[in-house]
Amino acid sequence: MNGPVPPEEARHVPVLANEVLAALAPAAGQVIVDATAGAGGHARLIADRLGPAGRLIGLDQDPMMLALARRRIEPAGCPFDLVHANFEQLKQVLDELRLEAVDGVLADLGFASDQVEAPERGLSFQYEGPLDMRLDPTSGEPAAALLKRLGERDLADLFWQYGEERFSRRIARKVVEARQRAPLETTTQLAELVRRCVPRPRGKRHVIDPATRVFQALRIAVNDELGALDRLLKSLPACLKTGGRAVLISFHSLEDRLVKRAFQDRQRWQVLTKKPVQATEGEVRNNPRARSAKLRAAVLRQEGGK
Repeated sequence: MNGPVPPEEARHVPVLANEVLAALAPAAGQVIVDATAGAGGHARLIADRLGPAGRLIGLDQDPMMLALARRRIEPAGCPFDLVHANFEQLKQVLDELRLEAVDGVLADLGFASDQVEAPERGLSFQYEGPLDMRLDPTSGEPAAALLKRLGERDLADLFWQYGEERFSRRIARKVVEARQRAPLETTTQLAELVRRCVPRPRGKRHVIDPATRVFQALRIAVNDELGALDRLLKSLPACLKTGGRAVLISFHSLEDRLVKRAFQDRQRWQVLTKKPVQATEGEVRNNPRARSAKLRAAVLRQEGGK
């Protein structure tokens, strides 16, 4: 297996676990897809509900995550398949498994603590590491190459479109100036550059790090996250049985907007969540990563809205 070696035990805690089970409603004997299996947290909870007569299909683009998921799911005693694939390939995966449609699909669009806390992945500016950011370390263009290749205007557009960064032009200009002296290759190099560009608001104690939005924008671009999500959403009706459930958890407004828009097709979807479901104060205290999670769920109506 290429990429980082998985730890002995997953550190990631699944967000909105009870809410996922309530919305997805997995039952014994069903076939459910966890399209972002990650470290297997949600997948294990689902497998426990499906039992030996059911079947769990798990997808993830990160081989390290699949290894962690396998360890978590196996004790449940539910038949399962784990596939190294991006969730946008769901229909293709089902075709290869000779499954016409499934009873439910879950997609948690966040990434696992095990990925964030692996410095070699370059996903967090809190750790010194290479500017990689690929969720699938076996393919694609790392962030450092993107920063080296794109022109100033394209970089500014990227930081604005995917990070909603107000100082996108200033940051892009500084990136171009810096790379003329030496390539930007590490997380701390980029984070420090961004911090020098973005003024800190006075009098506010709790503000997000100025590098947050730029790192988000680069990660989205490197992994084509919004494009992949759009393709998943368009393929879901062909992957679900009539009455099948789709549950998606997003972590920023760009993702949530796409999910909300897809479920607005009332002929195709019966929405279960008028407003996105969010974590309780108790869960946020125990798992701060749950703070920005938003869950939306819908049931597939009969074809043609009948």
